[in-house]
Amino acid sequence: MSKTLYDQVGAILISLVFVGIVILLAGGHPIAVISNIWVGAFGTPERLGRVLATLVPLMLCTSGLLLTFTAGLYNLGIEGEITLGAIATTFVLRLTQDNLPPSLAILLAILAGGLGGALWGVLAGVLNIYGRVNEIFAGLGLNFAADGLALYLIFGPWKKEGVASMSGTEPFKDSVWLPTIAGTVASPIALLIAIAAVIMTLIVLRGTYFGLQLRAVGQNLRASYVLGIPSIRQLMSAFAICGALAGLAGALQVLAIFHRLIPSISSNLGFLSLLITMLIGLNGWLIIPVAFFFSALNVGSLQLPLALNLESALAGVIQGTLVLFVLLGRGFSETNLLPALYQRGRSLLAPHQPKISPEE
Repeated sequence: MSKTLYDQVGAILISLVFVGIVILLAGGHPIAVISNIWVGAFGTPERLGRVLATLVPLMLCTSGLLLTFTAGLYNLGIEGEITLGAIATTFVLRLTQDNLPPSLAILLAILAGGLGGALWGVLAGVLNIYGRVNEIFAGLGLNFAADGLALYLIFGPWKKEGVASMSGTEPFKDSVWLPTIAGTVASPIALLIAIAAVIMTLIVLRGTYFGLQLRAVGQNLRASYVLGIPSIRQLMSAFAICGALAGLAGALQVLAIFHRLIPSISSNLGFLSLLITMLIGLNGWLIIPVAFFFSALNVGSLQLPLALNLESALAGVIQGTLVLFVLLGRGFSETNLLPALYQRGRSLLAPHQPKISPEE
């Protein structure tokens, strides 16, 4: 086992100890919390369906973020890209659900969602590359703009018949709902799309010239430009592809989960995908297992207020703590900080150590 792996495992163990202490301070018991989260996530087929349904946007968004992270970009606009995908999907469905065959309407809605997210991602790229706006601030600003646009449409042009409501727009016809598994909210079509996105991301990053160039840009933008790599095109492509995958997540939220446009349709799953991406680094093969773990934790934590009178926000504490400690462990491993501190300590203590002559 390599030193890096030891550091990562040690960081995870320390994070679990820290989380256990937090649970005890909150008045709970770690074993009872784990047991209830398990029941909340896998206790019934309906709950497992919710885990799988939450897994879909997490896989799609993490796949997209892996591309931007590889290019050295922190795309915090992922939430807005999900929302724009949902808005574009809603727009197309409003036009087609009565005029086209359901399968064609669904296909066009999914494509529109990907296009809407891609356009929002490109806008973030334009602000970053040509407007000299840091992608973090550009993304956060675009998130607010997307949320504001969704609220305007829900309470304005697309409001329910007779009254605007926080419950969202008028539900679409059953014929344009994606089919689900055994009456749950999990859609096999959505799962297949998400799995295909993960596989394609792995292929692109590991087996294509585009992925190689993307890694070069992420490692050193100036050097890659000097070597003739079209850096701006690679950065814009990363923004666009990430936006398209997030837009697909928004489209599937509309088609498979809510069947309408609602406020905060992203459900903060974009930000959760950011945590997953930071946790796995550039190890794309970890997308599915880690996303599944986070999805189960997210859904299972809803059981905590009912069974243990604990806040469901405890899941966020667990997720954030895990990511924080793993990042710290990775930092210690890459910088060799602990050995450096040890050597520094020895050098400071050396002058105070008694010298023993050979005769003694």
